[in-house]
Amino acid sequence: MQRLVTEERVIQEVKRSIAETLRTDAGRMTPDTSLINDLEAQSLDFLDINYRLEQAFGIRTARHYVLEHMEEMFGEGSAIDENAQLTEKAVRLLKIRLGDHSELRPGMEMDAATSLITVRSLANGVMDILNTLPESCPRCGRAEWKTEDGTHIRCGACGAAAVFTTGDDLIKAWLGKVQEEMKIF
Repeated sequence: MQRLVTEERVIQEVKRSIAETLRTDAGRMTPDTSLINDLEAQSLDFLDINYRLEQAFGIRTARHYVLEHMEEMFGEGSAIDENAQLTEKAVRLLKIRLGDHSELRPGMEMDAATSLITVRSLANGVMDILNTLPESCPRCGRAEWKTEDGTHIRCGACGAAAVFTTGDDLIKAWLGKVQEEMKIF
């Protein structure tokens, strides 16, 4: 687990990215602010926010939602039924991933689940990626990571930018681990 980029800094950058995308005041956001319910973000806004986060941290965020990865890994209809509603298994996994939100329930419209995306959940996703920082630099083999700007991690020995696991790969690994442990599907 890396300690160069703090959670506080990540939340600050997430708020900044959201504020720039939605043209709103970052000061009105809390970690639990819903991007959709509280800030009226649209689906295309998420692309811009993710792009800004990728640029801010030198990472690659997930291109697909957890539900899409569930469908890919466990079969069509495993997460979203024929009526575009969440299945019981999808709700169970989302509660593990996002917390026990009372509004999460089987039969919920798939699009309504995106209202659970908050400043904190985006920050957690960024922290998960940053925490895949390798022990040593793949280019020179030295363990001399540093950050000069508080967001981009570089090798202090050779200057190479850190390379992280992608958000999509992390989601797939998490789903595989949960499935192995809990046998949901």
